[in-house]
Amino acid sequence: MDRLLLLLPTTTYRTEDFLDAARVLGVDVVCASEKPSTFEAHAPDHLLTLDFTDPDAAAAKVAELAGRRPLNAVVGVDDLTTVAAAAIAERLGLRSSAVAAVTAARDKYQMRQCLAAAGVPIPRFRRIALKDDPFLAARGVAFPCVLKPLALSASRGVIRANNVDQFIAAFRRIAALLQRDDVEVSGDAAQFLLAEQYLPGVEVALEGLLVGGTLHTLALFDKPDPLEGPFFEETIYITPSRLPADVQQAIERVTATACAGLGLGEGPVHAELRVNDAGPWVLEVAARSIGGLCSRTLRFGTGMTLEEIILRHALGWPIASLARERRPAGVMMIPIPRAGRLHAVHGTEAAAAVAGIEEVAITAHVGQELVPLPEGWQYLGFVFARADTPDAVEAALRDAHARLAFEIR
Repeated sequence: MDRLLLLLPTTTYRTEDFLDAARVLGVDVVCASEKPSTFEAHAPDHLLTLDFTDPDAAAAKVAELAGRRPLNAVVGVDDLTTVAAAAIAERLGLRSSAVAAVTAARDKYQMRQCLAAAGVPIPRFRRIALKDDPFLAARGVAFPCVLKPLALSASRGVIRANNVDQFIAAFRRIAALLQRDDVEVSGDAAQFLLAEQYLPGVEVALEGLLVGGTLHTLALFDKPDPLEGPFFEETIYITPSRLPADVQQAIERVTATACAGLGLGEGPVHAELRVNDAGPWVLEVAARSIGGLCSRTLRFGTGMTLEEIILRHALGWPIASLARERRPAGVMMIPIPRAGRLHAVHGTEAAAAVAGIEEVAITAHVGQELVPLPEGWQYLGFVFARADTPDAVEAALRDAHARLAFEIR
């Protein structure tokens, strides 16, 4: 039986879906997290504690485990684990992109440098030290601009500034965010932020799989809600895209060039792009799959999930088809409207009864402290829909969301 290592941070949404995929495939699973499990001593070959912020140490510890019982694949399920997963794979000779490539994709400044060198269309950018005077730093920036941390994800800490005063406020807000107890950054990610040109246009997300350096597009998502700032909270994703075929092809080409420019060659990628009259511009390329529970919108071949495809690829198993099912699908990530504690949730049954809605998953729990963007990163939950057209999917998601009510005190 093949043996698989999953890197599962305690904060991830992805644990259940990846474990379900492993069960379907019938592989032996080792689960690694950054916090020790009370059962680890009783199952040392199946539970592991790793420091994901120290990839070399994580690789050395896994090598000891693999010396007793070999591993056939390692998969990091989100941003926090991509570099550690690549380091482990490199140490054990398993399928993965190079550590240097994954590291570059994890650092927004390194990513920008690589993409610029490869001729990929990207916004103008500058790295700014957090020790610098924000007023002086703002003098070298053209407005509007977007400030963002180097290593956080899910739009956390991403803020638009239209003038010097807004730049200074955003600078200080990001600096304070990086000092929070629930933010773990080190090195350059703790000392710098990125300021880049704000690009107008529509935003899309491309979900892909790299096999031997070739990008296979699994899905292209429209984001119908405008993302203009000051914060960039994502809400609705819909696939297939409603953009013209030639625009979609241009998006795929520039994303493939971006992956090559970073040196990524194996495994899932999730890219974010803006599209305007000048064509597609790459905002981000992450060496991991789509976040949250959003992968539940995707089905492939004879009903395979995205997680099954990712595990099959990592294990070197055949994949019958990478073609997504034809029926349009979408997800709404339910935003947190304000800070406070969740007191009650109303309307879930009414939302689930909307035609086309497949699931309403409320992931926040009563009593939970809610932190909205840009300091927060979580959602109240996810709503999933399928219908005969992308427009019908969007309408179902908006109808279902309108029937939900959240008491936040």
